[in-house]
Amino acid sequence: MDEIQELVKKGKSFLDESQFEKALGFFEQALLLNQNDPDLWNFKGVVLRSLGRYEEAMECFNKSLQIDPRDKFAS
Repeated sequence: MDEIQELVKKGKSFLDESQFEKALGFFEQALLLNQNDPDLWNFKGVVLRSLGRYEEAMECFNKSLQIDPRDKFAS
């Protein structure tokens, strides 16, 4: 399993446990390694939305759609 997948796995685990700040850290680390993955932007957006940081979340969702306009998972 590569480094990004491991970071996403950990981030999802914290997201599932509603530990949003911890989850955000893992998704941000993954984005440092690959900023062209729309799924990573979506995960970050979901976490930010959960934290009530709606404007930042929208920026992440928009970035995801810029990368893949047909991204059916963009929230």
